[in-house]
Amino acid sequence: MSDLAGLTEQARAAIGASDDLSSLDAVRVHWLGKKGVLTEELKALGKLPAAERPAAGQRINEVKAAVQAAIESRREALESAAVALALEAGRIDVTLPGRGEHRGTLHPITLARQRIERLFRNAGFAVETGPEIEDDFHNFAALNIPPDHPARAMHDTFYFPDGRVLRTHTSPVQVRTMLSQKPPLALIAPGRVYRWDNDLTHSPMFHQVEGLVVGEDVSFANMKAALHEFMQGFFERDLALRLRPSYFPFTEPSAEVDISCVFCEGQGCRVCKHTGWLEVAGCGMVHPNVFTACGIDAERWTGYAFGFGIERLAMLRYGVNDLRLFFDNDLRFLRQFTSA
Repeated sequence: MSDLAGLTEQARAAIGASDDLSSLDAVRVHWLGKKGVLTEELKALGKLPAAERPAAGQRINEVKAAVQAAIESRREALESAAVALALEAGRIDVTLPGRGEHRGTLHPITLARQRIERLFRNAGFAVETGPEIEDDFHNFAALNIPPDHPARAMHDTFYFPDGRVLRTHTSPVQVRTMLSQKPPLALIAPGRVYRWDNDLTHSPMFHQVEGLVVGEDVSFANMKAALHEFMQGFFERDLALRLRPSYFPFTEPSAEVDISCVFCEGQGCRVCKHTGWLEVAGCGMVHPNVFTACGIDAERWTGYAFGFGIERLAMLRYGVNDLRLFFDNDLRFLRQFTSA
């Protein structure tokens, strides 16, 4: 039999030198495994005289128990040290100011809409809203849009099985207001609208603002002055404005609204296709048929209406060249907008 006292000291030294759980497990296997040092000592008992075997076996088992106890003690110490190290690494000083939190900002479309509403409110306009699911009368018929008009086509309009539609413009809000309120009226109707479009400059859901003024002796010149004042206020610069003849079923006469290019100041650039002008809105004098459908005396009252896309104005104001950026929810893009 080997010197058991010496083996015990060697085992304790190896256990004490283990600085992590994996090295400690290697020590356990070396001394107590199936082919370990102390296991081999037990196998050697058969070589001793029968009278000496019980006492020798007892001494070897005592050494094994002592080594096992030393290993468990060291394991507990290493586990406690690992826990303490993890706690130290993850310690949080609750007295420190918060980190990683960013203040949210309003969406650029919301900023542009708020700016539009503020400018028109300052000019005496009310802000009206209405449902996004409309019936045929409010979305088409009352606006002098005949049954065979292309705007009613399935490739332009989202229809429900019962014949209702996702509104294609916010003009139905004007109809509802004229049916519920008596003139004179001055209002804008901002909101979401829906059409079959999806590319760099179109989206199946987008935001529109339509305006309406009804009164006595309201003229085309009044409309041009109001739009010119608004465009200069929105872009915060002096702009030229022109009206080009156009056609809309609900206005007569009708016009497209152009402003001098906000990028080249009318000199001609890629954005304005070197014309110096940007189309931004449509407008016109309210058609008498619309007044009649809403119960307003077209002989006494006159009015003008206009409409434009909020995304279109936001793209021009903020220099955005792809409409889809507004809807991709990329925080790198959205964090650039902090004020209107």
